[in-house]
Amino acid sequence: MIVIEGLRAHALCSRTSVAHIMSFEPDSAQLLSQLPARLTAALFASAQPVRLAAERVLFLASDPGDSCYRVEDGLLKVTMMSRGGIERILAFVGPGGIVGELAILDGLPRSASVVAVRDTELSRLSRAEFDAFAEKHLELYKSLITLLTQRLRETNLSVAAGSFLSMRGRVALSLLELADHFGRKIGSDRVVIQHKIRQTDLAAMAGIARENVNRVIKDLERRKIVSRRADCYCLESKSKLQREIQQL
Repeated sequence: MIVIEGLRAHALCSRTSVAHIMSFEPDSAQLLSQLPARLTAALFASAQPVRLAAERVLFLASDPGDSCYRVEDGLLKVTMMSRGGIERILAFVGPGGIVGELAILDGLPRSASVVAVRDTELSRLSRAEFDAFAEKHLELYKSLITLLTQRLRETNLSVAAGSFLSMRGRVALSLLELADHFGRKIGSDRVVIQHKIRQTDLAAMAGIARENVNRVIKDLERRKIVSRRADCYCLESKSKLQREIQQL
């Protein structure tokens, strides 16, 4: 019971927790974005600007890991594809977030794909530039070790949470994360998600079959917690949807 209560609190405490609880993010650990601000600013001071149009791919899983990118404006999504061709959305990354840093730390190929959700401006840092900066700023490694230890603890909790959450809880978490990124408040407890969301997208985020997502959405609509207008979802009661993930 103590473990379950802890998982409930973890799921509700913040947007970052929502993203973490959904799954482990292999190529979007966000380590560099959590460094002290002065280090991150200095690290990307001479980074190359890159523009990526909506729906364009930044890099694919298995591509060489020769650089990382900080989002200056716009939004990216991090995805993985199973051997059977099923997509899993691992995370959305907005301004200030960094993708691809694990590859420049270990030199291995990308473990996930990154695609622009909308027009996005980025700063590109090569592995050579990272190594040169690290040689002059040894405190970078100390900070990274601290962050890696913290991330390992969070990952352990996330794996446990994924085992306990019901299908309804997973869909609720996905909708809440989408509301954080695309939502517009239209009342004290109502939020409209201003982005085209398909049930296959929700299935890819929640890690469950589309048919199960359909059943959960119909139940939420019947209980007037969620409604749908054209291709947009509206959280009719965000607080009630948050309580859905408490029912582990």
